[in-house]
This record gives sequence, C-alpha cells and structure tokens, in this order.
Amino acid sequence: MDVPTCVTIVIFTFDLVIVGRRPHEPSMKECATYLSIYVGLAILFGIGVWVVWDHQHGLEFFSGWLVEYSLSIDNLFIFIIIMAKFAVPKELQQYALMIGIVMALIMRAIFIGVGAAAIEQFSWVFYLFGIFLIYTAIKLAREGAEDEDDEFEENKLVAFVERRFPATSEWHGKKLLVTGDNAKKMITPMFIVILTLGTTDLLFALDSIPAIFGITKEPYLVLTANIFALMGLRQLYFLIGGLLQRLIYLSYGLAFLLAFIGVKLFFHALHENELPFINGGEPLDYPWLEIPIWLSLVVIVGTLAVTAVLSLWASSRMAEEQQDAATGPRRDWEDG
Repeated sequence: MDVPTCVTIVIFTFDLVIVGRRPHEPSMKECATYLSIYVGLAILFGIGVWVVWDHQHGLEFFSGWLVEYSLSIDNLFIFIIIMAKFAVPKELQQYALMIGIVMALIMRAIFIGVGAAAIEQFSWVFYLFGIFLIYTAIKLAREGAEDEDDEFEENKLVAFVERRFPATSEWHGKKLLVTGDNAKKMITPMFIVILTLGTTDLLFALDSIPAIFGITKEPYLVLTANIFALMGLRQLYFLIGGLLQRLIYLSYGLAFLLAFIGVKLFFHALHENELPFINGGEPLDYPWLEIPIWLSLVVIVGTLAVTAVLSLWASSRMAEEQQDAATGPRRDWEDG
C-alpha cells in the first residue's frame, strides 16, 4: 500500500469516525482544534517528505499544499452561498460538507490520475495547462474588478437530477432517500446539497489540479496536497466565515498566483518542447525557463501574505456597504 493510500485511509477514518460521528453545529473551539490538527498533520507530512525523500520534494509538497489551500479558501464563498440557497440547517451543515468533500476527493483522485498519465505521455500538455491557467487568471481578475455580487448557478448535473427524480422539500436528518406516501423512493434536500457541493468542488479542480502540476510532477504529492487542503476546509468554513467578507483582494491574489504558475508551466513546456513547429521540435535549453521551486514557494507565501494584509487593512477602512460591493452582499453568518 503506497503513502497516499495510507494517508487517505487514516484521514478519512479520523474525519468520518471521530469528527463527523454525529450531526451538530461545531463550536469555534472544536473547529480551531481540528483545523490545527489537520494543519499540523500537513506540516509533519511535508517534513517527513523532506527528511525521507529530499528537500526538493519537501518544498514541492509545501508549495502545492499552500496553492491548494489558498484556492480552496475561495471555494468557501460558494459553499456559503450553497448552504444559504438550500437553507441547510446549521446542525447538518458539517455533515453535508464532509460528504461533499469526500466525493470531491474521490473525483479529484481520478482527475489527478488522468492528468499524470497525460503528462507522462505528452509533454505538450503543459502548454495547455499553462494557457488555461493564464486565461483563468485573467478571467478571475476581471471578475474581481467588476465588483459583481456572488451568484451561484446550479450546474447541469444537479438540475438534471432535480428534474428526473422525485424529491421532497422536507429535511430528514442525514438521510439521502426516503419513502414517500406512494411507496416510491424520493431524494431529500441533503442528497441535492451533497451532490451540489461535490460537483461544484470538482469544477474548482479544473483550476487547482493544473496549478499544482505546475509545482510538482509527482502524482502522490499532488494527491496528498489536495487531501490535506480539503480535509481542513470544513472546519475553516465555520471558523472564518465572517472573515471571508474582509478578504476583498483575494481574487486578485489568486489571479496572480494562477498567472505565475501558468507562466511557469509554459516555460517548462518550452524547456521540454517536442512540438515540431516550435524551435524545430527541439527543447529550448535556457536555464531561466526553469523557475526553481524555492522561488515558487517565496512567490506563493509572499502573494498570500500581501493579499491578506492589504485586504484586511483596506476593508477596515471601508463602510459595510463598500465591503458588500467588493465581495458580494453580506450574509448573516449565524443564520447560515
């Protein structure tokens, strides 16, 4: 059994059996405790990679983990909107998030496997990843500049399920299916919420998975970085829900990171070029085309720090209405 599988089983068991054993509204102390555990496990794992393997792969893990975590924080805005849209009871939100994140991890693992196989066979895939990330960065920066309210559009899969299967609007705890008056099975709101969370997070993976492949080419580091980033996301959702409103420049910081990694991927593709219409099919052997991992880590940490500091400083000088214009309308966090 390989390292990613062992880590996955341990974390899933801990999360499902210990943390998520009963539906409840977690306290701030509980969220802070478990989030500290997950962050601590990630740091210990990174140190282990550094010691057992080498410092290069240790830096790759920490860089990839930070990228995934920063992109996941942006996902929390959408999670808050989903919970409000479906009016999920506060005591069931943790369970819904947990199952949705488990689904996302399984689907991401499949996506990572496919991406790793494609990279192994075709080096030109890095061109596609790089161009896609740069395009996504421009789009994200423009969306931040437009100051539009956050909106959630139901994805096609969820809309299809709602149209084709009988459903009840009543909550039945954690149950996904219930028997109706006509003895037919009906899907519950919990089923729809979990499906929405899982598929929505998979859409976010279209950005984050290519981004982390720009940090490391090792599939198991990509997988474990995703595991550690997503497993603490549920506690982060409850812990800093109100603080998210103040991260008014988050989209710009993430856009810069995606653009930086996109350029890094494009440079790497040029360094290993095999396309016949670029340099006659020969690699471009220029040292500056390979951005070292330590520089990537510095850029990632620096960008996140500057984004957080500037956001908190600027939002503290804004009226509530101005913050709403920057990040979307304020929501009553206590009411979910």
